[in-house]
Amino acid sequence: MCIAGSVVIVIHAPQEQEITSVKEIWNMATQPAFLLYVASVIVIVFVLVFYFSPLYGQSNVLIYTAICSLMGSLSVMSVKALGTSLKLTFEGTNQLIYPETWFFMLVVATCVLTQMNYLNKALDTFNTAIVSPIYYVMFTTLTILASVIMFKDWSGQSPGSVISEICGLVVVLSGTILLHVTKDYERIPQSRSVYAPLSPSLTTRLNGELLKHVVDERTSDEEKALRRQEMY
Repeated sequence: MCIAGSVVIVIHAPQEQEITSVKEIWNMATQPAFLLYVASVIVIVFVLVFYFSPLYGQSNVLIYTAICSLMGSLSVMSVKALGTSLKLTFEGTNQLIYPETWFFMLVVATCVLTQMNYLNKALDTFNTAIVSPIYYVMFTTLTILASVIMFKDWSGQSPGSVISEICGLVVVLSGTILLHVTKDYERIPQSRSVYAPLSPSLTTRLNGELLKHVVDERTSDEEKALRRQEMY
């Protein structure tokens, strides 16, 4: 499913735009639609970090993975902008003279550090088999959404190509989830007990009652033996 979905996405992928200056990327990054997306991401991340993370971070895997995925979508856009600037610089068109290049570099450092910090927290707190598929699905979806908004990848495509890309993405995500679920199921020991452990107080009481029952049985057996001896 992962291979088939990837092939469908590649076949219907949009043509990459030719960028000649970091100014062009800056204009894309400052358009109202993308600024609204960035503002929404920042607000959601702040709410997750300062409100939900202290309360539910240790019990809900979606908190840390959502922070990683949201910041990851911004880091991918910034890395693409920074990579394009360095590429143009190495080709002879110096882009380091523009402050936009250094701004993208600062955004990359901030987003990547935040993303790695909360990803490590998620991996330390929860099972990798749970974190990996959830993070992959959320990160991939949000990155594609940010790219569509910023670079307008679907603006020159036909509805059929867009639908095919969405279907390919759904197939890839489904295959990834099923793969991790299958691996996690295979790692579960078949002889694992389905009963929960008893509390210490209940265990002590049950052991006391069992011991008393054994003593009573022994006493009754001894009394029966004495009665038989008296009869004979």
